[in-house]
Amino acid sequence: MSGQLNPQIWPASATRNSAGEISIAGLSVTEIAKEYGTPVFVFDEADVRKRARDYVTAFTVDDIQTTVHYAAKAFITTKIAQWVHQEGLGIDVASAGELEVALRAGIDPSHIIMHGNNKSVSDLERAVEVGVARIVIDSLIEIERLNAIAARAGIVQQVLLRLTVGVEAHTHEAISTAHEDQKFGLSVASGMAMAAVESVLACDALSLAGLHSHIGSQIFDATGFELATHRVVDFAAQIRDIHGISVSELDVGGGMGIAYVAGDDPLDVFEMANSILDIVRTQCARVKLPIPHISVEPGRAIIGNPGITVYEVGTVKPVVLDSGMVRHYISVDGGMSDNIRTALYDAQYSISLANRTPGDLQVISRVVGKHCETGDIVVRDCELPADIRPGDLVAVAATGAYCRSMASNYNHIPRPAVVSVARGVSQVLLRRESIADVLATDPGIN
Repeated sequence: MSGQLNPQIWPASATRNSAGEISIAGLSVTEIAKEYGTPVFVFDEADVRKRARDYVTAFTVDDIQTTVHYAAKAFITTKIAQWVHQEGLGIDVASAGELEVALRAGIDPSHIIMHGNNKSVSDLERAVEVGVARIVIDSLIEIERLNAIAARAGIVQQVLLRLTVGVEAHTHEAISTAHEDQKFGLSVASGMAMAAVESVLACDALSLAGLHSHIGSQIFDATGFELATHRVVDFAAQIRDIHGISVSELDVGGGMGIAYVAGDDPLDVFEMANSILDIVRTQCARVKLPIPHISVEPGRAIIGNPGITVYEVGTVKPVVLDSGMVRHYISVDGGMSDNIRTALYDAQYSISLANRTPGDLQVISRVVGKHCETGDIVVRDCELPADIRPGDLVAVAATGAYCRSMASNYNHIPRPAVVSVARGVSQVLLRRESIADVLATDPGIN
């Protein structure tokens, strides 16, 4: 790739200084790597905050009550939870661990909702104990389980029903979540969703607050939301006609896409918000249903582009292919343990030499990790300078979402540090793990 940094892909403050080094919020990645080591995740705090604030602004309208929840699964630390909450967002958690991060950050539980297709009894007990605002029901079994827990606690728990509405988002199969043949939700077509409504209405300790739909991830337009909302609103009308009640909330989920490489062209948040809210108005008017409170759950769209990963180059190996083409394998000091997305989703990324200005001569390259796995690829196809050498730093853009949050200790490699930068000053969000951390759960030889 050239030395230019596409502002749609890289953090808002990303630039090159006079030495050709990439800097974030006024601090060069060379300085960051020197202080924190590599690999290291680097976040532009102001960019995260602005994207969160933009979501609240975009979904604030006069005629519809709205709430924006940050999807913690994309990536969460106590500081990030505080940032987004200070900008007006609630938190959407998908596990008891994410819930504890939000609580540690000081988030009022009334601003937290809990997801999960297989919440354990202890997960639900903790959510009820602290008083989360909504629990999203994902199965018939969970209704009975949660009703018993809420009854023992002496409360009435507000719930949303996650619907499967038969809409396939135009995205990778592993992150498309509203078609029938997958693990999430209650199928409308099969009758399971209406059975869930009847079950919740029969429970003394549960209250049906509304409906939830999530069609997938990395979505670039509102087409899927339109069809999904049409079906959810039709289902809400059926509930009204059969049971005489109007649901008060509709959570349309998240999944708004971001740009990873040149050519990716997602809608900006204001266009997406206008489209979604217009769809809600139209669909509710069609069936003469009062417009419910609308919730959305962005994650990647807030945290993805403000984050980058900085690696150090270890080896450079030219490989002659059967075609006669030469591909340069650039090995870095991380890999699939800090970014599984390339192996999992065949994800594509933008990458650039980070510690100096790239030369004009570029060569076909593949950036790979240090793990004992052929599929350990960070960036499958890219161009990097012909003179790249051990000790150079490379930066991979748009790694803020689903990279550190999905990280592992494969090959017993410690997970990287995560730092943020604001006005030229860095702070640790997550410290680098040590070998002692990795071995801490191993009791050793008795």
